[in-house]
Amino acid sequence: MTINMKGKNLVSIDDLSKEEVNQILKTAELLKIKHYSNDISSILSGKVLGMIFQKSSLRTRVSFESGMIQLGGQAIYLGPDDIKLGQREASKDIAKVLSRYVHGIMARTFSYEVVLDLAKYATVPVINGLSGLLHPCQALGDLLTIKEKKGRLKNLKLAFIGDGNNVFNSLAFGAVKVGMNITIAAPKNYEPKSEIIEKATKDATKINSKIVMTHDPYEAVKDADIIYTDVWTSMGFEKEKEIRKNAFKPFQVNKTLVDNAKEDVIILHCLPAHRGEEITNEVIDSEKSVVIDQAENRMHVQNAALALLI
Repeated sequence: MTINMKGKNLVSIDDLSKEEVNQILKTAELLKIKHYSNDISSILSGKVLGMIFQKSSLRTRVSFESGMIQLGGQAIYLGPDDIKLGQREASKDIAKVLSRYVHGIMARTFSYEVVLDLAKYATVPVINGLSGLLHPCQALGDLLTIKEKKGRLKNLKLAFIGDGNNVFNSLAFGAVKVGMNITIAAPKNYEPKSEIIEKATKDATKINSKIVMTHDPYEAVKDADIIYTDVWTSMGFEKEKEIRKNAFKPFQVNKTLVDNAKEDVIILHCLPAHRGEEITNEVIDSEKSVVIDQAENRMHVQNAALALLI
């Protein structure tokens, strides 16, 4: 490990240097090899991860819990009824107390500000397992998957089709750190927040990466190496489901759209997928789809982050 990241937080990829992003990816590649060929159970032997969940989860919980066990440590699940963040107890008190019990904290929350609070007051590393604004672990897993499938990251074009949500935000931050170009096609009023684009563009200009926004999905996928989509209605926006369904209907990732990208394009989706809405069965089950590899790689990049930070 050429860069010492011990004690750092993983709250936003924007906070990391490009060297640190690459360090996480390289460590993930190494741990993935060792996962299948060697025992990695001594890396975090005796360490404990506290996992705070405000949102339900399949991949986040199982990947972090399984990852800690594989690395020789343990994970404690703290659900919505165990910790009522900001209600029963202030976030800063929770952060300070948990820091006396565990060696790291992972939080999956509605509010990004809660993660920031935990990181501010905790004396152990805090990892953003998902928040309303950002999803850094997902984006790092995506970058690892793209690198595996394409052999590189630099100068590739990723087309994100759909909502300018937390997944896109972290992908934008990650893409510009590794030299990728990213285009998002979103309906009007569902574009990414301007401050996210401004921050990502600052990094992009340093390494000649591009961030492009459009309302035309066919324009977005032209010459794309990767097509990425996510659900149209994320947790917390259920009341908008029908409105969003109508707005996003022209942005479905189907065979017609995919055929307008490069011949060797790969398809990513962070899951869970609403089949028949944002993506068709024909596409998600096709040979171009790498969504299951992508889901596995969440665990490997998280293992890398846990190993490096704790």
